[in-house]
Amino acid sequence: MAGGTTLENTPTWTVAVVSFCFISISLGLERLIHLLTAWLKKLGKKALIEALEKLKSEMMLLGFISLLLAATQGPISKICISHKVAETMLPCRKITSITETQLADSSSPAEESAIPQPAIYDYCFSKGKVSLISQEGIGQLHIFIFVLAAMHVLYSVLAMALGNAKMRVWKIWEKETQTIEYQVRNDPNGFRYTRETSFGRRHVNSSTETPFLLWTKCFFRQFFSSLAKVDYMTLRHGFIATHFSPSGNVKFDFQKYIEQSLEEDFKVVVGISPPLWFIVVIFLLVNVRGMHIYLWISVLPLILILALGTKLEVIVAKMAIKLGTENAITRGTPFVHPNDELFWFGHPGFLLHFLHLTLFMNAYEIAFFLWITYEFGLRSCYHDKIELIILRIVLAVTVQVLCSYITLPLYALVTQMGSHYKKTALEEQTAKLLKAWHEDVRKKQRQKLPQDKPISPRNVGPSRSKAGQKTDQADAQAQVS
Repeated sequence: MAGGTTLENTPTWTVAVVSFCFISISLGLERLIHLLTAWLKKLGKKALIEALEKLKSEMMLLGFISLLLAATQGPISKICISHKVAETMLPCRKITSITETQLADSSSPAEESAIPQPAIYDYCFSKGKVSLISQEGIGQLHIFIFVLAAMHVLYSVLAMALGNAKMRVWKIWEKETQTIEYQVRNDPNGFRYTRETSFGRRHVNSSTETPFLLWTKCFFRQFFSSLAKVDYMTLRHGFIATHFSPSGNVKFDFQKYIEQSLEEDFKVVVGISPPLWFIVVIFLLVNVRGMHIYLWISVLPLILILALGTKLEVIVAKMAIKLGTENAITRGTPFVHPNDELFWFGHPGFLLHFLHLTLFMNAYEIAFFLWITYEFGLRSCYHDKIELIILRIVLAVTVQVLCSYITLPLYALVTQMGSHYKKTALEEQTAKLLKAWHEDVRKKQRQKLPQDKPISPRNVGPSRSKAGQKTDQADAQAQVS
């Protein structure tokens, strides 16, 4: 290979040491994934196991891309293009190297032979052209793809972990629904004006009379009071009353269902779908000098996550407004009806793709920043202004915090207000409900059993004797006749 020493002239001990290190790291990673899978199976986390399988498939795809880049870097670097084409859409100002200048100015073969020239460069230079992409450039691209995939997985895991940590308070709220105090406060026989309930006072007022005021209020609410206890309780009651019991008096762990539902969504978020890979190609294409495209890429995830958070708040507010419009008086807990029409395009699942895109773009921004810093340093042409570097980092951190602590909990709760529920997330709890119902039936049967007349051989014997006597008398009469 050009510009380096082949294995023919490399000490065998260096080859063995490097091979041992890579094989050990790969085997250790494979063992770690195996142990993680076994642990998740022990906990019964089927959705997370599927997410881990999805991650393994993504790693296999990443390995296949790496293999293709390594195997084809020689042939690709031999594809030659003209100088004019090579100087279009450059990300940085073109700097002519000393070697290139000397090659252009050299006139004698002796001078040319004295200059160290890579073989691939000679191949295209002899034709008066340049390489489509050098082997060094392919190696740098290889590193970028690896960093991007790693950052996306890390960002997704971090967002889900922080979101679940924020939602731990829901367990306390869920336990409260099983107390006597909660049942007294939400007596189904009690009547109240809908606007005077806690849910109505929170969402229905003069600031929601027009769509502009409604969206403005919801935009700022996501920063200060994104999710209140009354919202959780009301949406929980609406979900249970719609899908289980009209009275809503079912011992159903709504918080557990949300957790399992979020695990189902995680296996989608952790992967990089084909459209996202094409977005990577588009970002690499438009990274032209002077456009500052990566500053806009830093701002776009912030816009997306704020729009998503506002939309989720608007959905809850519209449920309250619709409830107040349809029923001036409510009985017990306010009953909100799950409805797909409140979501974009009438499909709650669209919000998941929206969230997935936001996380990926934010991970892309951080991955590109780390890759550029590693390959070219902080003083490269990609980092021409230190102010823009600081702004991009601040925006990336802000998006991650907003997504984890505000938008993700809102998404996990509000998306349950669609017309349908996730069957796989209900399997475990449905089995528990059926088991509890079966136990209640058995207890009732055992309570009724002592009240019945016991059956004993003494009671059975005489009855059988009388029956036998009647049978004998009937036979005798038949014979006489």
